[in-house]
Amino acid sequence: MNLSFHIARRYLVSKKSNNAINIISWISIVAIALTTAALVIILSAMNGLTGVVANLYNAIEPDIKIMPVSGKFFEADENFISKIKSVEGVDQISKSIHDNALIKHGDKQAIVTIKGVDDNFKTVTRFDSVIKEGTFQLKHGADRFAVFGRGIANQLQININNLIEQVAIYSPKRGQEESLNPEDNFNQKFVFPSGTFSLNDDFDFKYVLVDIDVARELLDCKNEVSSIEISLNKDVDREAVQSQLISSLGKNYIVKNRYQLNDVLFKTLESEKLWTFIILAFILIIATFNIIGALTMLIIEKRKDIKTLYYLGADNTLISRIFMGEGFLITSIGTFIGLGLGLIVCLLQMKYHFVQSSDQYVIPYYPIELQAKDFVWIISLIMLIGFFAALYPVRIFTRNDFVHENG
Repeated sequence: MNLSFHIARRYLVSKKSNNAINIISWISIVAIALTTAALVIILSAMNGLTGVVANLYNAIEPDIKIMPVSGKFFEADENFISKIKSVEGVDQISKSIHDNALIKHGDKQAIVTIKGVDDNFKTVTRFDSVIKEGTFQLKHGADRFAVFGRGIANQLQININNLIEQVAIYSPKRGQEESLNPEDNFNQKFVFPSGTFSLNDDFDFKYVLVDIDVARELLDCKNEVSSIEISLNKDVDREAVQSQLISSLGKNYIVKNRYQLNDVLFKTLESEKLWTFIILAFILIIATFNIIGALTMLIIEKRKDIKTLYYLGADNTLISRIFMGEGFLITSIGTFIGLGLGLIVCLLQMKYHFVQSSDQYVIPYYPIELQAKDFVWIISLIMLIGFFAALYPVRIFTRNDFVHENG
């Protein structure tokens, strides 16, 4: 065993003449352990929250969406679709069209975004997973149906079990002069409610999904679409597919992946995690101040031992290594106790769901997701802080002249 590490280990476990040194050393270990555990738990909880949000948006957003650079609609003929299909990695393609419209049910009405989708929409997204009541059905024979955001359904008091009463949707006619009769200025469609979905307030109080043919008739768009939504094959390089689509389609189209479609949300979540990490890092720095006090008191107490080691031929390097090893041991023990404690808490929450959410939340318990990179960052940060915390007292109080002057 390395001599300096052996002596450092003996100093850590041996009883000191001043019991305060032992107390401060163990306070340092406990402080580092608790802060480390807090880092593991909080970062894993934020990973879980990000994962839940990502899964929710996976249900309604495709892997890649193509939109026009300018205007609301664009032509998507067979040649255009063929260009997309020719890109390796593209699996399914869905056409959609959306715009604002007035929806009326009884004496209640609201401005919503009507989104018309084709039959491939269910395969491109996982929209079925956010259906809360009823089913995802947009047509059956000659009847046309709609799926409402839960917020809109509650606002208009829509009963999806009512198979008799229809909901009216109005949209201004395109390219037509205004008529004296207000009804002549609007396209009108009637749909039966088939289900409700819930994602978040931005979607629940905004979107109503209908069949794409209904939306085209309502919006006066015969062959136009608002976007092309694409699902990709598994294990494909998504960035490479996106780059090929951008190159193939040209500058008149915007090609975004799921992350870019909700970049503000995901960047906000990443920023929150980063700032949480920084705040806890400052707490950790404060906790490591105990190491400075413990090493300083230990060096002063062991100055006679240090003098003896000098007489036996030890140099400043060996003496420094002994007390740097002492600081390393304190930091390491606290770190791995904290990692173990945090890991146990996270695993218990993942299995038994001790921390519950209210019924209004999407999932009934607080999500946890462990990521290896978090453990790497935590260990690296703590070891770095512990190194500098030990470096100052060791360099100041292990000098040969200091020991002899105070010996």
